[in-house]
Amino acid sequence: MSESEQTTASAQNRKPKRRRRKPRRRQSNWDLRQFQVPAVAGKWRFHDFDLPLPLMRAIHAQGFEYCTPIQAEALRQTLLGGDIVGKAQTGTGKTAAFLISVMAYFLEEPTPDGQKSGAPRALIIAPTRELALQIEKDAKALARFTQLNVASVVGGMDYQKQRESLGSKIDILVATPGRLLDFHQKRDIDLSEVEVLVLDEADRMLSMGFIPDVKRIIRYTPKKEERQTFLFSATFTDDILSLASQWTLDPAHVEIEVTVENQADIDQRVYLVSDDDKERLLVNLLEQESFERVMVFGNRRDLVRKLDSLLKKAGVSVAMLSGDVPQNQRIKTLESFREGEIQVLVATDVAGRGIHIEDVSHVINYTLPEDPEDYVHRIGRTGRAGAKGVSISFVGEEDAFSLPEIERYINGKLPCEHPPEGML
Repeated sequence: MSESEQTTASAQNRKPKRRRRKPRRRQSNWDLRQFQVPAVAGKWRFHDFDLPLPLMRAIHAQGFEYCTPIQAEALRQTLLGGDIVGKAQTGTGKTAAFLISVMAYFLEEPTPDGQKSGAPRALIIAPTRELALQIEKDAKALARFTQLNVASVVGGMDYQKQRESLGSKIDILVATPGRLLDFHQKRDIDLSEVEVLVLDEADRMLSMGFIPDVKRIIRYTPKKEERQTFLFSATFTDDILSLASQWTLDPAHVEIEVTVENQADIDQRVYLVSDDDKERLLVNLLEQESFERVMVFGNRRDLVRKLDSLLKKAGVSVAMLSGDVPQNQRIKTLESFREGEIQVLVATDVAGRGIHIEDVSHVINYTLPEDPEDYVHRIGRTGRAGAKGVSISFVGEEDAFSLPEIERYINGKLPCEHPPEGML
């Protein structure tokens, strides 16, 4: 028996909480003949999972062909109704993995009769507004050819407008913990009918102090025996595994490591430069190199503000993103960057995780991060979906202590060189 057959057989022996049942009707104006993807050894196609046609049409419209490793491993488990605990970092495709599974289930099992107003069938909890809004955007793209309703409730935005957007029927609700509790306490949201619970970036929820709120939320949902639960985390600490055991039932564990070693599509460069020369190097690089869409990372908010001012004076199309930027402005800035209206985004690590931005050509680490793991998250903004990307790290006197820790974390040496001639 092949490895894939063994995996499938093992999954089928687990007792699922739900089973695939009903045959699906084809849409008259679109069929799979318009979505041809050849079979390739070692790769899983979305075709291999017998997904509902409206969902396949949206996958085709998104330009997806082959599953990423986390998508393939997750779908092989979740489509059978089982719980999953997944280790996967930003940029691995985990958002599409859980959204596709949820939507496939809901398209096969229509909304139950008598569903309460404001009672979502699926609840997705994310630690930050930006991540929650990105998940909502991805969900709406995948639901575009269906009748599934997607909504979000996040902090820092108008409560009444969010309340009005909920409507009477909610299939998928994306939320941050604090705002979700506000809605629940005011009885604008009912969590008693949640069939699928997704906890995204559980490690960040832990580090940001949200776990007590998340525990309260989960108590308002059906018991774990009566719902399907997905938990994703970039790391598997003892605390995360303990929470996973409390919230999931007999989960499949999937681990997808994303390290610099296997991010072959990223050309990594380290420029040795004095701290006093960093500003001149940054301006010259952006003026002389053919950079299309660039993210510049700094460790502190005051540094980000300084770099934003510096680049504006140099005539660079730039905006900043950090924790002290108002929420509505952060959303506008991200959208302008995605649309190409802004060339350079200067950011703290608040933008390093959980935000999906296509076609970032370059990542520049103006300062190396204090946490080696953040180096991988930062450079993971580029080199996605088969595109080539470049990361450039400025290493000065203050960064020298961080470089060895990063190299130990990624289990490899970073090529150090002096900046190109004429850049200083």
